[in-house]
Amino acid sequence: MIAHRKIELIAPSGYPHDPTALHLALQRLRAQGHHLENIPATQRRFQRFAGTDSERAAELNRLADPSRDLPDIVLAVRGGYGAVRILHGLDYDGLQRRLQDQPIAFVGHSDFTAIQLALLARCGVASFGGPMLVGDFGAPAVSEFTMQHFWHALTQPTFTVTSTVPQVQSADVTGTLWGGNLAVLTSLVGTPYLPPVEGGILFIEDVNEQPFRLERAIYQLQLAGILDRQQALILGDFSGGKPFEYDNGYDLSAMIEQVRSVVGMPVITGLPFGHVPDMVTLPVGADAHLVADAHGFRLTLSGHPVLE
Repeated sequence: MIAHRKIELIAPSGYPHDPTALHLALQRLRAQGHHLENIPATQRRFQRFAGTDSERAAELNRLADPSRDLPDIVLAVRGGYGAVRILHGLDYDGLQRRLQDQPIAFVGHSDFTAIQLALLARCGVASFGGPMLVGDFGAPAVSEFTMQHFWHALTQPTFTVTSTVPQVQSADVTGTLWGGNLAVLTSLVGTPYLPPVEGGILFIEDVNEQPFRLERAIYQLQLAGILDRQQALILGDFSGGKPFEYDNGYDLSAMIEQVRSVVGMPVITGLPFGHVPDMVTLPVGADAHLVADAHGFRLTLSGHPVLE
């Protein structure tokens, strides 16, 4: 049985363009008994964004206010683009004082990766890569797989993500789990908003990108020395990239083999995370133990915020 939670909505990126999905999401969460706050965030519009930069930054900075009760969950309305525009306007000192070591779950993925990595880099605050309001809770048919993983990840001090996808490379490593959307992550290279994770386990995903674009972004991480400091790279979903005739046999599999030849660490495949209906929830900044072999992989996670 799902406990009734206080869920505060934030919209740091694009505005919801599907009113039916938005209505479904709000209706479903209310039917489960959750208390929703900051619903006006779903109605703001400024160009392609869910409000002006200052409006979108302000709703995150409100969480630093010690006079306000903290919600259980801070849920991103949707992704798109726009989070990077507000990173410089966030009150990191205030957010760190208010949020560090608090059982509060920031949840989202895609463009929300920018917020998650900035919170980890500047505040030491862990968050969750997971479902968002409109695309997941408002889907025509909500994925039972996604919801089970979501609530389990937020309420268990230790949990394990498993896969039966056979692995070409074996691994048995321990480190900080971090990552998210590949395009967003690489856009933060060289900025103070990319966490300086040493000995980590990096997971990535993206959507509507051709294999050569994915490879180029991974090369950027490699050439910048970021991958040299990690112990394993876990690949999530990379759907939507249409093949070109010019590719001449160069596809996602060829890209992965090329990456394996240059990164010098295990590259693990088959993580159900990204722009997919059935998605696991992953704590960004948690402790992780990855074991992979020809039978699949196990990713055991702990040290993340846990809802009571």
